Amino acid sequence: MITAYITHPDCMRHFMGPSHPESPKRLEAIRARLALSGVLTHTMQSEAQPVTAQTLARVHCPQYLEMLATRSPQQGLSELDAETHMNQDTLAAAGVAAGAVVRGVDQVFRHQADNVFCAVRPPGHHAERCSAMGFCFYNNVAIGVAHARQRYDVERIAVLDFDVHQGNGTIDIFKDDPGVLVCSSFQSPFYPWRYQDDTWDNIINTPLSAGAGGHEFRHRVENQWLPALQAFKPQLIMLSAGFDAHRDDPMASLNLVEADYYWVTQLALDIARIYAEGRLVSVLEGGYHLDALGSSVEAHLKALLGFPLGDP
Repeated sequence: MITAYITHPDCMRHFMGPSHPESPKRLEAIRARLALSGVLTHTMQSEAQPVTAQTLARVHCPQYLEMLATRSPQQGLSELDAETHMNQDTLAAAGVAAGAVVRGVDQVFRHQADNVFCAVRPPGHHAERCSAMGFCFYNNVAIGVAHARQRYDVERIAVLDFDVHQGNGTIDIFKDDPGVLVCSSFQSPFYPWRYQDDTWDNIINTPLSAGAGGHEFRHRVENQWLPALQAFKPQLIMLSAGFDAHRDDPMASLNLVEADYYWVTQLALDIARIYAEGRLVSVLEGGYHLDALGSSVEAHLKALLGFPLGDP
């Protein structure tokens, strides 16, 4: 299979302070691990282009986009909340992060790649239609969904989110939208403390208790996500690929390992092959233990490439 790897140097320019866990070192750790293992050389590497204002407006409300532009600092940091800060390069980084997902959607629909991994930051799945939170500014996956619908007339898109935190922003944007199925696994009770008890026909919440490991994760995904996906028959799979449910990650208390990320990626690929002609676009979300992040992304990419977990 042809797996595209999309990133941009500007993603490194976003910086929220020396002690902030969402740092440029995350992308450095991923690239170093993939280069060392040789996996990166098997991908088709390309560079993102900035997302257009028109595409952003399909997802985020104009008042919110205007607020971000107004709050962007000339120097130093501008705090949107206690953990979500902007520096002078944040919007440029967010623009190419979202643009990477747009390019990934184009590549799978133009048959330039079978699947795509977007190695980008800032992450996006906490960004709601009209608010930033949880280190997120633009909802990258939601922007990819909107682009696929507008450009390629896709009627049914599934978003699978296996970050340790619920993808509240994606839920906020697509709740009650019958053309988008959102499946989100997450530690519960846990941040972001919203949309976790609400019910919508197109939202599959999969809460996991603190301490849960791969067995519970796999069992819940198979029993909750698979029936919904089989009934929905998605024409495109989007992954919010967070790796902070890893047992070594300091942000939470789940106990997934690399083999679990390989497994869930294979499950997503199987659904994509059956219903979506293999089209799958994966987008980096969380993951804050640098070694675990690198090895987890390596496992994820091996699955995307069709390699065994133990081979380069």
